[in-house]
Amino acid sequence: MLRSWALPKGVPTSPAQDRLAVAVPDHGLDHLRYEDADKSIADIGWWEDEDRNERRMVFTLHGQQGSVRYALIHTDQDWLMHRTKGQPPG
Repeated sequence: MLRSWALPKGVPTSPAQDRLAVAVPDHGLDHLRYEDADKSIADIGWWEDEDRNERRMVFTLHGQQGSVRYALIHTDQDWLMHRTKGQPPG
């Protein structure tokens, strides 16, 4: 199963940006490269869990475009995706 998040405004490109992240239902591997007029894939790779608690998950995405560290932060109603200041060596 694939775990995915919808990011209506795309992934944050700097630590100054936070972007809405909406959890979508898990789906099968046949959707790995599914795109349409409303959906695109930011990158494909694997993720490395670094730290988590009930309100925050820090992880590194190791994708075709390199490795980037993000945090998913749970607010009272939504999730925000944040690009961390500290990044993995590249």
